[in-house]
Amino acid sequence: MSLTATATEVEMCSVRTRSPHPPDEPITPGGVFNGDTRSIRKSLEILESSPPPASPTPEDLATAVPALTPSMRRKAKIQFAVLCGTLFLAGWNDGTTGPLLPRIQSVYHVNYAVVSLIFVFNCIGFVSAAAANVWLTDRLGFGKVMAIGGLAQVIGYCLDAPAPPFPVLVLGYLVNGFGLSLQDAGANGFVASLKDNAATKMGVLHAVYGLGALSAPLVATQFAQLERWSFHFLCSLGLALFNLISIVVTFRFKDQDACLAEIGQTPTHESHEGGGNKYKQMFKLRSLHLLAFFIFIYVGVEVTLGGWIVTYVINLRGGGPSSGYISSGFFGGLTLGRVVLLPVNKFLGDRRAIVVYGLIAIGLELVVWLVPSLIGGAVAVSLVGFLLGPFYPIVMNQSARVLPPRLLTGAIGWIAGFGQAGSAFLPFLTGVLASRVGIQALQPLLVSMMVFMLFLWLLVPRDARRAD
Repeated sequence: MSLTATATEVEMCSVRTRSPHPPDEPITPGGVFNGDTRSIRKSLEILESSPPPASPTPEDLATAVPALTPSMRRKAKIQFAVLCGTLFLAGWNDGTTGPLLPRIQSVYHVNYAVVSLIFVFNCIGFVSAAAANVWLTDRLGFGKVMAIGGLAQVIGYCLDAPAPPFPVLVLGYLVNGFGLSLQDAGANGFVASLKDNAATKMGVLHAVYGLGALSAPLVATQFAQLERWSFHFLCSLGLALFNLISIVVTFRFKDQDACLAEIGQTPTHESHEGGGNKYKQMFKLRSLHLLAFFIFIYVGVEVTLGGWIVTYVINLRGGGPSSGYISSGFFGGLTLGRVVLLPVNKFLGDRRAIVVYGLIAIGLELVVWLVPSLIGGAVAVSLVGFLLGPFYPIVMNQSARVLPPRLLTGAIGWIAGFGQAGSAFLPFLTGVLASRVGIQALQPLLVSMMVFMLFLWLLVPRDARRAD
């Protein structure tokens, strides 16, 4: 046999060496060695001619998703639960005023216009917090701003609980509105920045808001019939204290990027430029203003309907003291709509869903207005709440699609805070109109605002583009 193995013999050798049986022919060491040398030399030539691997860019690092540990998942659930708690308290606050409004009028002997100062000062608190939110968050961080908001609500309920003179009661609503707006902005901005099921979590977050608004009238209606009616605010104070403690223990005054890092999410890489510059960038965005005014009208319609419907039913439909439960029916429908209609939203698409729901809701509101039936009106009000429920989370999800990522948290904070101002302005406008022409002005105002709301929605950009 030749001392130099042929290529065929080497291949046969490599096959035989993998066989459990001993090889039939001896293979010379020289043949195997020569074959391995050629393979190694060729591999080295390929490695030398290949370009070096590119180093990861900052964008690659930002989009990289680290492996989540059980501790991170547990922390994410706790954070989301605490944010849901802040929205529950916001819903509780909005659902409280309607059943107590007739009692406040009788205790303080004020007309519709004067009692509506509650909404005016609430609005001042909302707007001031919405304007200050970006500046405060840039300087203090997410965790501290949320804690300030929780503390402000505690102070507001402390002022209102002893049934103080009317100016002090109004001041309590102002401080409460400031705190509520800061927390609402922070919670919406945080959830919108999540990369894991943000759309579903946004729907759940605002369903919990509806749950709070559903629960409050059930309690407030009972207190409205008691001598110590203002002790309802002691219940609110207990919830506010629990909320504040939860915020401090969970977020520990950290900024948003640090809180996201605890749950395994990379930083949002938002611009940390000066507050004035960030405001300038935000307010150049046309889509931001359209979304903000849409939410302003939507939240205003929601709180006006849930608040003034009790007075409307008592005065025009002959409802009794238990009419406050109609407000619970509205917010109960709101809560269900935000959960039950999630698959319908996906089927219709966000833009079409709001148009379809809005048109049906307007038709039902015309039934409340034109059909003099107490039971029929109560059912229609609940169905209106059911259809309006998905609006808020859909708009927040749309905001995350069309607004620049670097400004997302601040922009959503502005939208949420500005929307809370609507929850005070439109109820106040209703009170002013009611003092002049009667509470029958409620339904024409609501219908016109719902039509205007749909018009604004048609102007919002439909594509998922990042405007600059």
